[in-house]
Amino acid sequence: MWIEKNNKLTQVFTFKDFVEAFGFMTQVAIIAEKMDHHPNWSNVYNQVNIELSTHEAGNIITEKDKKLASAIDKILAK
Repeated sequence: MWIEKNNKLTQVFTFKDFVEAFGFMTQVAIIAEKMDHHPNWSNVYNQVNIELSTHEAGNIITEKDKKLASAIDKILAK
């Protein structure tokens, strides 16, 4: 579930292992590049932490962030 915190949409995703986490990140990277909207994220072993905000709008949450969050959710729904 995405949480709105400090003008960012945030979520921590936990996977079975590093390979699964990295595969998820690869899928997100492809979508983010197509949307020209890139997340601030980090990965430690099986966890991926994602923060979404729009730099051009003053680092606040915009429709671009909500659309990327929705696209990320669809990856997990597959």
